[in-house]
Order: sequence, then C-alpha cells, then structure tokens
Amino acid sequence: MPPPAGSQVSRVPAQRTPPEELAPPAVAPAPQRPRRRIRRVLTVVAGALAALCLGGGVVGYLVYDRATTPDRSAPDVVVDNYLRAFFVDRNDVRADLFVCEGGPDLEQLRLLRDDLIAREGRFDTRMSVTWGTLKMYPDGRDAAVQLDLTISALVDGIRQADRQTWIFNTHLDSDWRVCSAKPQV
Repeated sequence: MPPPAGSQVSRVPAQRTPPEELAPPAVAPAPQRPRRRIRRVLTVVAGALAALCLGGGVVGYLVYDRATTPDRSAPDVVVDNYLRAFFVDRNDVRADLFVCEGGPDLEQLRLLRDDLIAREGRFDTRMSVTWGTLKMYPDGRDAAVQLDLTISALVDGIRQADRQTWIFNTHLDSDWRVCSAKPQV
C-alpha cells in the first residue's frame, strides 16, 4: 500500500544485517567417543586371551608329558616300575619302556611269568607277585638291584607263597634301564 498523500516518507537506506546475526547459532555436533579407546580395549583383551590360551596349552603339555613319561630316574625306581608293568599290569609294551635297548637278558623272568600264567589256568586261581625292599649296589653307570619276589596264590582255600631272591642289573645312558634279571641261587 502506498503512503498517504502529503506525507513525507523519509527514506533510510537499507542496511543488511550480517548473516551471523540472522542465522541461529549452529548446534555443535554431539561428541563421538573416540574409536581408538574401544580398539585399544579389544586389543588388550584379545592379547590377554591369546596369552592365557598359550600359557594353558604349555601347562597342559607339560602336565601330560610328566604324567606319561616313565620314571627312570634311579636304578631301584626303574626296577620297581618294570616289575609293576611286567607282573602286576602284565603290559609288555609298558614294561619295554624300562629295559635296555639291544636285547636285554630277561628270558628267565619271562619264563617265570609264563609259568605263573599256566598255573593260574591249571588251578583256576590268580597268582600275585609282590616284592619288598630293593637293595641297590651302584657301580658307576651300572647298578645291581637285589630284591625278594613273593609269589602267592589261594588254592583250594589255602594261601600258598614262594619267595625268590632276584638280581636285576641296570645301566645308565640318558636314564636308567633294566638290562638283565637272574634268580640268585
């Protein structure tokens, strides 16, 4: 609409306001969590889990190795373990872990066990073999071990036993092994 007649209109030059004043202040974006922190935490957790798994694997291997490796640390220990595998468990594979390589002289002991097995069948009983104190006679890298084998059985309700003295010769290479066994006469 035009101004009324006769009125004076004063004209003021138009001024522009600077754009900063007209525009509402810019909203600052929400701060983002730095992704580096999450990555660092995940890296530390993954590293710790890897170290834990590796450590557990090593411990597991060492425990398994110790449990399955036969003890051949001393002459009396190797003879005791050999007799347990040979007479008690009757496990020739396990017993062979305790003998010398290259043909040990254990034939008389094998004949004794074969005779005991035959008697078990004949008398329908179980023959047990036990041993007492093992006496060692060391001689450098060789050692003789003397012991008494007690062979017993229950036949027709009567306990029968026989005692035999045996000498086992052992030898040390990387560990102790049984090389021969003979009854002492």
